[in-house]
Amino acid sequence: MLSILKGPKFEQILQKARENWVEFTPSKEEAVTAGIDSSFNNTKFQGIELWATTAVSIKSDGEILVDLHDSGLGSDTDLSRIASKMEIEACEKTVDIVDLVLMDGSLHSQFMTRQSSLDSLVVKTMRKKDNVIFIAKTSNTKKQFEGLGSLAGDIFYYNHVTNGPGFSKIFVEKKYGADKVISSTFVRLSDSTPIIKLEFLGTQHDDNEIKSVMNKLFKTSVGGYPYALKLAHNNCKISDKELSKMVSLLGLSNEIGSREVLG
Repeated sequence: MLSILKGPKFEQILQKARENWVEFTPSKEEAVTAGIDSSFNNTKFQGIELWATTAVSIKSDGEILVDLHDSGLGSDTDLSRIASKMEIEACEKTVDIVDLVLMDGSLHSQFMTRQSSLDSLVVKTMRKKDNVIFIAKTSNTKKQFEGLGSLAGDIFYYNHVTNGPGFSKIFVEKKYGADKVISSTFVRLSDSTPIIKLEFLGTQHDDNEIKSVMNKLFKTSVGGYPYALKLAHNNCKISDKELSKMVSLLGLSNEIGSREVLG
């Protein structure tokens, strides 16, 4: 097991990570940025479920641009698909009115794990202004060093060889098709802050664009993470307490199973 963290192969991967890393200290650049996130929650009553979904688009200064809600009663409802569709709708309504749209999560995961029927809508929305970026706090992808026998995710190796601001050379994935090419980079905005992963659609991206995006993100980031995405997460969350209020308003609180699930 220690061979994962020591030995020639590990050092070879670290050396490759050092070669891929571009040191760059961002400076604050004015830009209007919006973060988008979604949430869902549900509770079941003897074969039927009460569900609710939200999606929010919010600027770094706290102004809410789009606030979408949906709820209903059903069974086996695909809430993740409803929430994903609402995120895309919020994005579509945002791309024309801000400089950068930040989507919480991974474009790679979007193409890999969610319903393919939404992919064309995602691509169409991202291409409209080419100002949409997916941002992930964590990443498990193992693409950049798999040829060297890596076992951990790519982000693990960059975290080992860097501590200052900068970004990794752009990595291009074409396996999802010509219209769904992903260009990605790992980025650290300032000293000793967490590395985040940025994903863009298409191949038309270069180091100068990455530097410009980092400058814009740096202006409104807290602890190395875009504040607009933190606000989006906080504003879209549907707590059990809020769902409990919906249960009460619908007069379902006396149904067997409702309180047990809500705790």
